[in-house]
Order: sequence, then C-alpha cells, then structure tokens
Amino acid sequence: MTDAAIGPGKAITLHFAIKLEDGQLIDSNFDTAPASFTFGDGNLPDGFEQALLGLKAGEHAELTIAPERGFGMHNPGNIQVLPRSQFKDMTLEPGLVVSFQEPGGELPGMIVDFSDDKVTVDFNHPLAGKTLIFEVEVKAVEAA
Repeated sequence: MTDAAIGPGKAITLHFAIKLEDGQLIDSNFDTAPASFTFGDGNLPDGFEQALLGLKAGEHAELTIAPERGFGMHNPGNIQVLPRSQFKDMTLEPGLVVSFQEPGGELPGMIVDFSDDKVTVDFNHPLAGKTLIFEVEVKAVEAA
C-alpha cells in the first residue's frame, strides 16, 4: 500500500457496491475481482469519481451520490412516443429494454406503454433521478 490519494492521473483498484437509498443492491463486485480504472477515463460518472477524491488504499467509505451527480435527473423529454411499425415482429411488454442504432452508437430504451399504433419508450438511464449509495473499499492507488 502507498499513501497516494485518488485523484487525476491515478490508477485505482477497488471493490464497490451501488445501492438505492432503501438498501436495494443494484451492482457489486465485493464477491469477485476488484475493478480497475484510471481516474478521468470515463468508466465512472463524474459524480462517482469526485466522491472518491482523496481516498487512499485500505480505506472503506459509504458515499451518497445525489441524482444530478450520478445518472442525472429523470428528463420527461427523454420519453418518446414512436410508431408501432418500428417494432414489427416484436412481442412488447412494459419494462422490455430495446436498443436503437444511432450515429453515436447504440441507444437503449425501456418500453413504458404501447397500443396498436404507438409505443412509449423511456430513454432515461434506469437510475436517473435516484439517490445512490456508493460503497467502496479501495485496494490500490498508483500512478497511471
């Protein structure tokens, strides 16, 4: 272990868990190998990285991430009503995640509602608008 603190230009290895405020577990790697990334490489939303600033190897923390620092606020503008004809030969049900090819890559959306001629799709991140608990156990902090 070194005394290096998490910050720009650091390679970080850590175990993490992401939970909702009610304790519901969303994701965790505590039972598997730790994750490694370089601070600022885009692997974590900026709000998660900023919450890690200053932590050192061997430290354990439980950090609260507000929606605007995590996956953003739920945006009603990201809910689109599309023609049912775009979903030919698909069995639709609320909660089904569908992907659309966009010039910038794949865009996932969740079916919210549908009728014979329209489908309502929510393109917000599933964790948008949620306050999250980000539990971390820092294993290593090194120069990148």
